[in-house]
Amino acid sequence: MSDFEQRFGEPLAKVSQRFDELRDMLASGTLSGDAFVRASQEYAELEPVAQAIGEMRRARADMGELQVMATGDDPDMAALAAEELAEAERRLPDLERQILLALLPKDAADEKNAILEVRAGTGGDEAALFAAELFDMYKRYAALHGWRFEVMEVSETGLGGYKEAIATITGRGVFRRLKYESGVHRVQRVPETETQGRIHTSAATVAVLPEAEEVDIQIDDKDLRIDVFRSSGPGGQSVNTTDSAVRITHLPTGLVVSQQDEKSQHKNKAKALKVLRARLYEMERQKADAERAADRKSQVGSGDRSERIRTYNFPQGRVTDHRINLTTYGKIDKVMLGEALDDFIDALIAQDEAERLAEIQ
Repeated sequence: MSDFEQRFGEPLAKVSQRFDELRDMLASGTLSGDAFVRASQEYAELEPVAQAIGEMRRARADMGELQVMATGDDPDMAALAAEELAEAERRLPDLERQILLALLPKDAADEKNAILEVRAGTGGDEAALFAAELFDMYKRYAALHGWRFEVMEVSETGLGGYKEAIATITGRGVFRRLKYESGVHRVQRVPETETQGRIHTSAATVAVLPEAEEVDIQIDDKDLRIDVFRSSGPGGQSVNTTDSAVRITHLPTGLVVSQQDEKSQHKNKAKALKVLRARLYEMERQKADAERAADRKSQVGSGDRSERIRTYNFPQGRVTDHRINLTTYGKIDKVMLGEALDDFIDALIAQDEAERLAEIQ
């Protein structure tokens, strides 16, 4: 038995056993409805790692035979065996890494939908304009991935900028990819109103929260204070003649959520509760993560909203992610269109996986 299988033999055996059980259950035709759906989903999740385990074991068995053949008397056969042996030895570490990645503890929120919150930071009107551009960047990125982007709340400045914008993003693996976007995004450029041509630095904060279901977070009605008021648009003008806007205060935490986009008070309340539930769920996740990773130095994926994570320098066409020291040049327009955002997200995922692998190896 290899060192790898000695160290990870128990979880490997559990995966293989569970995969075989699910295959037999699905083949038996005894499952139906939700039970069949759940079993099918679990089978699909386990299939890649079960196949990798099988390939690894076959590769090791083949390597034993090839080693014997490579030392045989037939020179041609020995040379061919040595070539195949070298190829198997090159492939083995990739298979082992693939298996380890599959065995890493999953973030329970990874497959959830997400609530995106973008707010203007320091920089006045320029910060608000940048916040609007970031919000549009994520909207385009969602479209490229086939996700649904639903705007929940937008507070405009009247100059095309956003003080705050909130959206729900729905689709497969949304939170897994977007969770690394939480933090302070900084922009360096010459504002249109700048007459001296000086570069200004402004910032916007991004928060990506996993959308929480009622089963994830229970909210007691007695912990809520609900106020209704008349909706207003930019500049304070009334946009609704009824008290349909809703402000919900969660008394135990002091969290406040307002919604006024809908004409219906009921719909605004439902949206506000969705955002509140997501924020409470994220607070619980952050608390649990901090307790589990108190000694972990890396900030990748921490989602700390006070942390400066990325700088967009327009004069130099440069985008830098400070967590992984990754800089791209000449792609800033594609990043803002959402087309090159995966350059950063893929690298952040890879870095996070590498660090978690290092902890168990």
